[in-house]
Amino acid sequence: MALAFDEFGRPFLILKEQEQKSRLRGIDAQKANISAGKAVSRILRTSLGPKGMDKMLQSPDGDVTVTNDGATILEQMDVDNQIAKLMVELSRSQDYEIGDGTTGVVVMAGSLLEQAEKLLERGIHPIRVAEGYEVASRIAVEHLERISQKFEFGPENIEPLVQTCMTTLSSKIVNRCKRDLAEIAVKAVLAVADLERRDVHLDLIKVEGKVGGKLEDTELVYGIVVDKDMSHPQMPKRIEDAKIAILTCPFEPPKPKTKHKVDIDTVEKFQTIRLQEQKYFDDMVQKCKDAGATLVICQWGFDDEANHLLMNRNLPAVRWVGGVELELIAIATGGRIVPRFQELTPEKLGKAGLVREKSFGTTKDRMLYIEQCANSRAVTIFIRGGNKMMIEETKRSIHDALCVARNLIRNNSIVYGGGSAEISCSIAVEAAADRHPGVEQYAIRGFADALDAIPMALAENSGLQPIETLSAVKSQQIKENNPFCGIDCNDAGTNDMREQDVFETLIGKQQQILLATQVVKMILKIDDVICPSDF
Repeated sequence: MALAFDEFGRPFLILKEQEQKSRLRGIDAQKANISAGKAVSRILRTSLGPKGMDKMLQSPDGDVTVTNDGATILEQMDVDNQIAKLMVELSRSQDYEIGDGTTGVVVMAGSLLEQAEKLLERGIHPIRVAEGYEVASRIAVEHLERISQKFEFGPENIEPLVQTCMTTLSSKIVNRCKRDLAEIAVKAVLAVADLERRDVHLDLIKVEGKVGGKLEDTELVYGIVVDKDMSHPQMPKRIEDAKIAILTCPFEPPKPKTKHKVDIDTVEKFQTIRLQEQKYFDDMVQKCKDAGATLVICQWGFDDEANHLLMNRNLPAVRWVGGVELELIAIATGGRIVPRFQELTPEKLGKAGLVREKSFGTTKDRMLYIEQCANSRAVTIFIRGGNKMMIEETKRSIHDALCVARNLIRNNSIVYGGGSAEISCSIAVEAAADRHPGVEQYAIRGFADALDAIPMALAENSGLQPIETLSAVKSQQIKENNPFCGIDCNDAGTNDMREQDVFETLIGKQQQILLATQVVKMILKIDDVICPSDF
């Protein structure tokens, strides 16, 4: 370990408790880091593309997750190594920013690390490799701009958006009804999108799931679906032209905040208290009636007495509705959330054309649909499926599709999928390497080779001969000067991705390349790893 000597030749310690720390330095540290990064990307490599495999993860509590989504796989894996944690964060940032392409970005970073390892073995300094990668990533991003195409769509012509969402969903479990789900996702995004500002507020789209039924029963509700039912079984199950009072105050007599006790020594006193309570409830219900409400939605519960009174006064009510759902109901119906009964006025009520209770299957599961709202800017995607895992996975897939539709509304440039964009960038970067004198050109060539990893993984997962397929497509691209040739994963008989309608968003692809390069540069610059040893 690090020992230093003073002028009398006596050794003194620099690191405290150094015998308890393990330390890797120089090329060993880089190699250990690179192999950790490669190990993570090797796990995800098999789940890339439409024929990619799924991973099954069991959490410490015994919950089982089956998923194909890169970010979810890495979140659930309990990763211990510091470099592997960087890879987890890499896919998470791709998930936050773009929502799609979380597997590809890790595979890309892994193959960049693999190429870097070869260059380091030749004795090239890691900083030069990192600089070469930086130059190459800029070339690749500019090249993507050049081969991208603008996509025109409008509220009437949603086909382009649906096609792009179908590409995203084709690599998930739900690909047998990807057409329906893609249409649902696009309609949901367009319902809440602000096309002038090119902005989409995804929080207004609520994704709700219920076990039972089949995947094809998934529907888009222009309104809100709440997993609650009416508080009293005899209340009406269907209310038309509802005026909704949205309350966050409990339906019960006020309790003093301090500790208190009430001494009752005669029957009369008890009667008085009971009448007082009853009057209190009466006033509450009357205030709701006076404001003109025909439905009360309350965040808290209410006593049986209040429930009974509401029933008698013909005022249907729903209790225990969560805060987020209340906000969405308020946005959808144009109502205001009222914190005190005294503040309830007719203009604070929300309006909905139809509120109905719907029951599912043979169980007593009921849900409340609030439809035909005053402001249709809040929608619900209601997912059905055979089991809980299926519904969770469908939710993740729908989330990816929603993000892709949002990205297309923000920036309507697309590149073609199936690895065609990567192969095209690889050719462009390879050609640019000759223009750079010095050691960097090795790194730029390494970057070009690393870009081939994604089409290679696609071919491998589809059961094709990886190297043969890749070189055939690459030579076809160079010969025909056609950047739209990719790997034919679905055996459609053509390599042209325009005919197969396989699209990806341009910003998603650019983000993948930039994020992967940044993480790899960061890993390459680490040359000393000091960590507490295990024993």
